[in-house]
Amino acid sequence: MAKIFTSPSTYIQGEGELFKSQQYLDKYGKNVLLLSDETVLKIVGNQFTDYLEQNGFQVTVATFKGEASETEINRVSKIAADEHSEMIIGLGGGKTIDSAKAIGDNLGINVIIAPTLASTDAPCSRLSVIYTDEGQFDHYRFYNKNPDLVLLDTQVISQAPVQLLISGIADALATNVEATDVRQAKADNMVNGKQALAAQAIGQACEDNLFAYAKLAIAANKAQVVTDAFNRVVEANTLLSGLGFESGGLAAAHAIHNGFTALHGDIHKLSHGQKVAYGTLVELILNGSDRQRFEKFLNFDLELGLPTTLADLNLASVSDEDLMKVAQQACAEGDTMNCMPGEVTVEEVFAAIKTVDAYSKDYQN
Repeated sequence: MAKIFTSPSTYIQGEGELFKSQQYLDKYGKNVLLLSDETVLKIVGNQFTDYLEQNGFQVTVATFKGEASETEINRVSKIAADEHSEMIIGLGGGKTIDSAKAIGDNLGINVIIAPTLASTDAPCSRLSVIYTDEGQFDHYRFYNKNPDLVLLDTQVISQAPVQLLISGIADALATNVEATDVRQAKADNMVNGKQALAAQAIGQACEDNLFAYAKLAIAANKAQVVTDAFNRVVEANTLLSGLGFESGGLAAAHAIHNGFTALHGDIHKLSHGQKVAYGTLVELILNGSDRQRFEKFLNFDLELGLPTTLADLNLASVSDEDLMKVAQQACAEGDTMNCMPGEVTVEEVFAAIKTVDAYSKDYQN
């Protein structure tokens, strides 16, 4: 099978770039559908709308209701169709971004992604994670192309809560672990091809930069300033992880995340990245990593305050029966557990989930 590497047409990252964007947006038309939630509109979206209108764009604002579900995607698609929008700009976090890509695909219009957080690797990819209206993982939706433009204003991102940057770091830290297992399994990446050398190099660069610069980037975020370390981690969370997971592939870590959607309760107060962090530790058990590599990730998670026990996931009293549901969901047909080397059984996933919990407790004591 052919090697396939995919990426957005253009990626731009820098301070103040959101309000320098006319030069990039003009070629896509003048009729804009801006998708953003109420919080982001108050922080920067209304100001950005004014900027666009002052520069000759006709802007329709659609307020995102919070869930990347087919119901929400179809609702906003109708608004964009009625307004004859030439482009959609997804301004905000992961679910806003995933919805914007789906809406753009529904209508065949240009897709511009403008993240206000570095909490997800969704911006650069040609897929969306689609949920039910109730917030349970439903399916991945794939597109024929990546976004036309990904635009990151690091001044805006530096003002976001530090916990969201940490969540993005956790999500990005799974990139190389998963891509390595996909490669060893000789499985397909997320665009149904084999890994190019570029994807392997990007995955490793993502991991290396996170271990080297994450703490310095977090300090800059706390001070709400942009530094070299902050820029490196924003790029790792967004571009390197985005290209790395898509052209490298997903495996157990994200399947475990999806498995947790089988449960109800306070686990869903945690972010995507927090749940992926635990999933990455589970994958390191499943792929037979040695103690040195496992503890490297465990130490890093502990230093960043990421979940390493079931209690950290708000699952202190979870039953074995419920953990089996998580394992079964993670191994569901069509999810990415099947991209692991060898066959991974539900029982092995259940055992690895419990092993991470026990090891972390002992390690911390």
